[in-house]
Amino acid sequence: MQYRTFGDSDLETSVIGFGGWPMGRGHYGSFDDAEVLRAIDASIDLGVTLFDTAAVYGWGEGERLLGRALQGRRDKVVLVSKGGRQWHDPDNPQLRDSSNEALTKGLDESLERLQTDYLDLYLIHWPDESRPMSEPMEAFAEFQRQGKIRYGGVSNFSVHQMSDCRDTFPIVTNQVGYHLFDFRPEESVFPFCTQRGMGAMAYGSLAHGLLTGTMTPDTTFEEDDWRRSLMAFGQPIFKGATFLQNLKKVEALKAIASEKGMTVAQLALAWVVSNRAVSVALVGTRRAAEMEENAIAADWVMSDQEREDIRAVVAG
Repeated sequence: MQYRTFGDSDLETSVIGFGGWPMGRGHYGSFDDAEVLRAIDASIDLGVTLFDTAAVYGWGEGERLLGRALQGRRDKVVLVSKGGRQWHDPDNPQLRDSSNEALTKGLDESLERLQTDYLDLYLIHWPDESRPMSEPMEAFAEFQRQGKIRYGGVSNFSVHQMSDCRDTFPIVTNQVGYHLFDFRPEESVFPFCTQRGMGAMAYGSLAHGLLTGTMTPDTTFEEDDWRRSLMAFGQPIFKGATFLQNLKKVEALKAIASEKGMTVAQLALAWVVSNRAVSVALVGTRRAAEMEENAIAADWVMSDQEREDIRAVVAG
């Protein structure tokens, strides 16, 4: 396993991180709790140090399950959670609210569910444009003074929004979607992070399952799986002709991976972490065997030429 810091900070992470979204019931279909607990144990044993979750994953249940899994091993991990979204209003179950009051209440509830008295890193899940960015950042500064968080960051923020945040508080990361079917952060988010001494967190590193190599033209999603919409953060990667084209690209990537004795999932992860702007590539998994496979991706030190050749397969 390789390790990096978040930019110029002293917060260190394994380059492969455990993504907790699939642990939240109601988002990624059904799963077995015991199997997830085994996957978390296996991840720690493999050298994975960063575990990412959020209050809205399973409406709190994802945090509870992770907190249960980390008992007795909390000091071995970098624990990350996200707040600033409310799900209590039935008319708007995921309202963005980064007020001081909402963040304070949300952080305390997250700490209780996770069975810990501090987070290594706390993120604003999505920007709340109804208020100045200084308000949540002032809250973060107070959380840090209280010892409830070691560092703060954001998720899904634009360059302008990150800049506004840094006028008040030194955020160390922006967590954004980044994978072989989504190059958007390369244009401005990654350069901003690099220039400001921040380290990016990449979520959806396997294109939300597309780059596992297990999908076929007959793949369907369960009723409570968000991918049933066939859209992934504004991109129709699971939809109609685009999905069929993407499956052909995955097959081409499999051939490249095979030449290296790797799987397409390992190729996809190695490609993400080959971008030095990325501190950690998050992988959502619920099985120990999957994390054992994913961890090997850190062994592939990808050259610039390999990286461009792989990108061309998808871009073309």
